[in-house]
Formats: sequence, C-alpha cells, structure tokens
Amino acid sequence: QVQLVESGGGLVQAGGSLRLSCAASGRTLRNDGIGWFRQAPGKEREFVAAISWSGGSTDVADSVKGRFTISRDYAKNTVYLQMNGLKPEDTAVYRCAAGRSITRYAAYYTDWGQGTQVTVSS
Repeated sequence: QVQLVESGGGLVQAGGSLRLSCAASGRTLRNDGIGWFRQAPGKEREFVAAISWSGGSTDVADSVKGRFTISRDYAKNTVYLQMNGLKPEDTAVYRCAAGRSITRYAAYYTDWGQGTQVTVSS
C-alpha cells in the first residue's frame, strides 16, 4: 500500500497556472501507474492525466491536452501536474491515485490521496 498526499491547489485567475504535487510514501514507486482525477460539485469524477512511473509514458485527457503536463521525480517519489492556461471549468477537487498500470479507469487504481482544491475565477 502506498500513501499519497496532494498539494499545490489554490485559487487562481483564469489564464493562470498551478503545479500540483502528489507525494508517495510507504513504499518506493516502481511499476505503478499514477493518475490524476478531478471532480467538480455535482459532476462525475473525470480522468485528467496519468503517467507510468517506470517508463514515463503519459496519457492526458483531451479536455486538458496542451495545457496540462504530468511528470515525475524519482528522487522525491513525487508526481506533478503542471496546469497552465487554467479555465473556470477546471475548478474541482484534484486527487491522485496509484495503480498497477496507466489507465483512465478510476476503478483500476487502488490507493488514493485526499485531494486538493483548485478554484479558477473568471
């Protein structure tokens, strides 16, 4: 089991940037897939991006492609979500999750963080 803690959320104006961090502890990430999901009030959870910890391959949702970038830092056992060109519709609670592989399906992730709030004002 791995513990995940997100940070970096906050309030930003439209067009601004934030970098979210997902710090893992409890064990060293190896062959995991790390995903970012978000959920806005009254809406279903939505896949945002995922990265293969070992190979570095990534998958990014079309809704954020070209604006969001996912990356990893081996030394810090941390995954980042760089969010540029933020829009009000990006407002949500963002959570990271660890699973056996990179996938867009939340059910395949076994460990989840508590989440961090991102609010984008117009």
